[in-house]
Amino acid sequence: MSKTYAGARLRRLREERRLSQAALARVLGISPSYLNQMEHDSRPLTVPVLLRLTETLGVDAAFFSERDTARLLADLREALTGELAVARVSASDLAELASRMPAVAQVLIDLGRRNQLLSERLAGATDGRDGDRSTAPSPHEEIRDFFYRRQNYLHDTDLAAEHLAREIGIRPGEVIGALTGRLADAHGVRLGAEPGERLHRYDRRGRTLHLSPRLRPGQRAFRMATQIALLEHDEALGRLAAQDFEPGSPAHALARIGIANYFAAALILPYTAFHAAAEEFRYDIERLTDHYGLGYETVGHRLSTLQRPRLRGVPFSFVRVDRAGNMSKRQSATGFHFSRAGGTCPLWNVYESFATPGRIHVQLSEMPDGQRYLWTARAVTRHRGGWGEPGKTYAIGLGCEIRHAHRLVYSDGLDLDNASAATPIGMGCRVCERLDCPQRAAPPLGRALRIDPDSSTFVPYPVADPDSRPDRGAVRASADASKDRPPGL
Repeated sequence: MSKTYAGARLRRLREERRLSQAALARVLGISPSYLNQMEHDSRPLTVPVLLRLTETLGVDAAFFSERDTARLLADLREALTGELAVARVSASDLAELASRMPAVAQVLIDLGRRNQLLSERLAGATDGRDGDRSTAPSPHEEIRDFFYRRQNYLHDTDLAAEHLAREIGIRPGEVIGALTGRLADAHGVRLGAEPGERLHRYDRRGRTLHLSPRLRPGQRAFRMATQIALLEHDEALGRLAAQDFEPGSPAHALARIGIANYFAAALILPYTAFHAAAEEFRYDIERLTDHYGLGYETVGHRLSTLQRPRLRGVPFSFVRVDRAGNMSKRQSATGFHFSRAGGTCPLWNVYESFATPGRIHVQLSEMPDGQRYLWTARAVTRHRGGWGEPGKTYAIGLGCEIRHAHRLVYSDGLDLDNASAATPIGMGCRVCERLDCPQRAAPPLGRALRIDPDSSTFVPYPVADPDSRPDRGAVRASADASKDRPPGL
């Protein structure tokens, strides 16, 4: 069993609770000097101390997991790709920064992302394109980060939704009836038809929730459950959103809606019963969709939230991607890192699924750091109405670390111990560390390329020897990107 050194997190927890070392040592039943050694990583975090921390301070053991360090390290590598190449910062230095000073690492990540965004804005202005010059991330991107930081699990929200589900009698096959009764009895809200283009509309004055007749039963239930969340837990939704965003801001409003949607999923798929069904069916998504009468995406997303302490499911990463590689949803309870720069990896099986909609594709994959995953992907299509009307198609991906793969029905017949059977994938061509990948679509940032008129290689962007002196045949791949940056960035 590997030792856990989590001094930075332990120190941060103590400071957040405004406890001195002596006070926390008394709570844990250890000496202040022993606590000091753990905070400075001279001693590992022991199991008895970890248990006392979870019991007395109410913090989950996952707070001290190295998984957060892996996510932070991946974010650092992506946000500072160009700068790291110039500064020649080693991987071990980055890992130590992410582990020992996570707050400082997060500041550097934020600065790096603003730098990248500013470069993109300036490049757009140079090309004559109009656009927002702001260096702040979009509100939708901020909401994705809001759930990403919480590993896609909101404990109090989930508990409140499950309590309400028990109160009103949410059961498979009876969801719409239970929700209809709750809206009418508790809020005097009746249902009506929405003949326009909108999927739903709530009339506050008339106390009527209008739902489009085009919605399937599962979609109707989700809209009804979301409205109940907004009616019954409005203050709680606002308080949780205010933890990260200024009330009244677009990000706060979007976060409030996102949390209400989370509540809705937890209401129609109550945690304890859904977790039991997922374990019984071995996370067979199609069996779960049949059992609950809900869509593939809804069930897949709910599976990615099963992280309740002492009743955890498989920790999944969830993605929704279109044919062009645009990632409209990404949430993770694992260390899997989603790229923000450029596209995702073309070797990822989410793109293969577009060729055969409705079929589930399974892939063993390996990231550049050696971490292996089991991914399932299926393309789903939504149509608005009649013949000739445009629809939309997405690939829904759900992945877990290989150590959990045996719990999934999709692992049957696979050699999970054979590392050579895994497909090597990366975070995206611009930031991928796989220099010998023949599928690479863009040169790696911050690396000198070998340009030789007398030879060619199967790899489209051969990299020069980092120890060799650049000559007329070598060119730095990040040169074009650096031209777009103002001095000092």
